[in-house]
Amino acid sequence: MLTRRRPGPVWLARLRAVPASRLAVLAFAVMCVAALIGYFAFPTYPTYDSFYALLWGRDLLHLHLPDFRVYRGPTEHPLAIAFGMLCSIFGQGGARLMVLGSIGSFVAAVAGMYRLGRLCFGPVVGLFAALLLLSRFFIENLAAQGYLDISYVALIVWAIVLEVERPRRGTPVFLTLAAAGLLRPDAWVLSGLYWLWCAWPRRGERVSADRRLLGYLGLALIGPLLWFATDAAVTGSPLYSLHSTAGLAQELERTKGLRDVFASVWTFNVRIDKLPVLLGALAGLPLAIWLAPRRSVVPLAALFALVAVFIAEGALGASVIDRYMMGTATVLLLFCAVALGGWSMLVPGSRLRRVWIGGAAVLLVYGIVSVATTFSLTSLRTTLAYHKDFHRGLAIALANPSVKAELHRCPLLSLPDNKLIPDARWILDSVGQRNIVARSEARADAAKGVGTLAARIRRGSVAVYPLGSAVFFEAIVDIGDDPRDQIPLAGFRRIYTSRYYAVYGNC
Repeated sequence: MLTRRRPGPVWLARLRAVPASRLAVLAFAVMCVAALIGYFAFPTYPTYDSFYALLWGRDLLHLHLPDFRVYRGPTEHPLAIAFGMLCSIFGQGGARLMVLGSIGSFVAAVAGMYRLGRLCFGPVVGLFAALLLLSRFFIENLAAQGYLDISYVALIVWAIVLEVERPRRGTPVFLTLAAAGLLRPDAWVLSGLYWLWCAWPRRGERVSADRRLLGYLGLALIGPLLWFATDAAVTGSPLYSLHSTAGLAQELERTKGLRDVFASVWTFNVRIDKLPVLLGALAGLPLAIWLAPRRSVVPLAALFALVAVFIAEGALGASVIDRYMMGTATVLLLFCAVALGGWSMLVPGSRLRRVWIGGAAVLLVYGIVSVATTFSLTSLRTTLAYHKDFHRGLAIALANPSVKAELHRCPLLSLPDNKLIPDARWILDSVGQRNIVARSEARADAAKGVGTLAARIRRGSVAVYPLGSAVFFEAIVDIGDDPRDQIPLAGFRRIYTSRYYAVYGNC
């Protein structure tokens, strides 16, 4: 006789009957609501690069060419400038919209990770991949500060998703990579590799340079050509961004030797993903190849390409910083998700499945314990609060009647270094960009025998001095900064003081 399994709870049966796609849509809606709540609960403002994208976008909105040749200016990103132009339509509120765009990109990246995991290895792996990205507070912190890298990561994830859905899909993948290539040059290499993959003959085909491949080549070149055209139109040099980025990296000592670049691949991934997740990813790589070799090809190829590009750029003298590894770190989460949920692809009740579940449980507990002992939500909240307070404090200081009157008499504003320049330029829309300068630049020019800027500051200007924690968060933080730039110059009198800033003038 056959023994019938006892029916479980009704609610559990109904939950199992709901399609995974419907649950995914519901979870996505909940995540969007949570992101909006966080956006309004922790108001922050863009970071350095994003503020410059706003400023350059505002210049274009007013039909002025932006000035990329600014003191320690960041690399220009054409797509970010276009979005900054859109945000600047809303005036001072555009800064907050820039942050909302970054948060929206993070939500899109989480959705893309679920989709990628589900397509390659099933809904359970997709769920773990999404949850792993949701729990990367390093990336969430950058999203809350409006970093451009989050949008780049989201575009890379969705380019992989589109290709996994339909191999050699072509145009949608090229356009997604082109958008990513207007945020970071790394995607240029991915576009080129993808074109080679589309051009590679399938079984039984002959190699031919037909119109389709020529069209794909044009799509693959969108990113670099638009970037070069932007540089040429603004500076007269198509390669300005590449040269200026390399020069700034050397000035700020962000370059490393080849050996250190290789070491950074591990240390940066540990910093972003944390050690338990990275170990899980290393375990999940061979498991993914064993479980679904064909469906693993695209994410594996993207992973190795991203690592190779990072190493090549570092070896050629580009900046070697942790944010540039976020694409690699995000793709690695997929393979950690395989280690945690790949058992769902095995036969139910099998011995291997039970052993796998046990190992995944150990890895999950290790990760939870590691987070519980190292992560501090209070610290994250404090960092975001500081970022908000510093910007608002500067806006209040510059809006003070005494400060405004002093600026009217002497429309030259000096700051300790380059960090606060984009904030001040955004707040003081009416003050020309050449009238907002850094005292560290004046000191560096004086050391070279050029004292023009220092003389301008001494002759008549308004000087902002960060106080307390603002000194370490917003000033005196780069190579070449001198603590003496925090000492008020002779003849200057204090006209405003707050918790974070003091303002002096000598008009």
